[in-house]
Amino acid sequence: MSRLLFAVAYTLPVVHLAALELRGPWVWLPLVYVFGMIPLGDRLVGPSRVDDDEVDARPRESRIHDLWLELWAPMQLAILGWTMVQIHSRPPVGHEWLGLGLSMGLVTGAGGINVAHELMHRSKLAHRGLGELLMTSVFYAHFCVEHVLGHHKHVATPRDPATSRRGEWLYAFWVRAIAQSVPSAWRLEARRAEKHGIAWTLRDRRLRMALTQTALAGGLVWFFGLQGFAFYAGQALFGVLLLETVDYIEHYGLQRRELSPGRYERVQPHHSWNSSHVVSSAHLFQLPRHSDHHANASRPYHRLRTLPGEAPLLPAGYPAMMLTALVPPLFFRWVDPLVEVTSAGHQP
Repeated sequence: MSRLLFAVAYTLPVVHLAALELRGPWVWLPLVYVFGMIPLGDRLVGPSRVDDDEVDARPRESRIHDLWLELWAPMQLAILGWTMVQIHSRPPVGHEWLGLGLSMGLVTGAGGINVAHELMHRSKLAHRGLGELLMTSVFYAHFCVEHVLGHHKHVATPRDPATSRRGEWLYAFWVRAIAQSVPSAWRLEARRAEKHGIAWTLRDRRLRMALTQTALAGGLVWFFGLQGFAFYAGQALFGVLLLETVDYIEHYGLQRRELSPGRYERVQPHHSWNSSHVVSSAHLFQLPRHSDHHANASRPYHRLRTLPGEAPLLPAGYPAMMLTALVPPLFFRWVDPLVEVTSAGHQP
């Protein structure tokens, strides 16, 4: 059953294509689907009841589970191209611009960035290449560097741009995370490139990512004009904000103990928030089982565990938590008491 479960993620691109074709009020259907129907499904179905022993019994390598990821990149590129052609030949009217931009951003953000996140952790060069391609498509390729080399090392410490602090508003976090992640990725890649003697070659991601993203921007302006480029950039920005909102809720208020100046305890499951709600987890390739991902970064998504008793649990699935984060006082009232319980339960 788990082999078929993740096919549900491909319903979002289908809903986007329907919105692109139907126009009018239908352009808002993808947002209703993601932030209305999926949370309702989480509420009705509830969390997963698959225990860790059953997950551990699954083979580490699974061709069908890899295929769900590998198919996303060509599918997304095709949909991006088709969407740009459609808005160029049949320009949206009024609110349709915004609705279709947000709809496309859901596909590239909630879908593509999430798939890229899984692929950039893989050992195969082809998988990492697909991950970089997907991040390039939203002008956020440096995330491949910062996330793997920076975030996973510094998570739940003040050195991590992607760890939100208790009481930090989502909107302030957006600015801080985006502004700090770019120079951090630059420093990390410069260090790697110098170590391997590949600085300023195409194997140096500083150069390669700058060239590919510049080429993408130039191609968009050439074929679709400034208006088309603005639409594309807007959907990419929305996708990135979705990513950073997920980052915000994944580690909000959780901290690793500092053992000595600049040296922290190792990453453990209680340094990431977990959610095992079936419907949203299936749409997100089990990204919400985030505690196991950070404790075991090379573990493929279909084998991530819920870690009951070890991982702190969010009170709802990701889409509902993301909506709540847009109203910071409400988010703090809901989550801060859970932060206190988690912190108190892991005192030395």
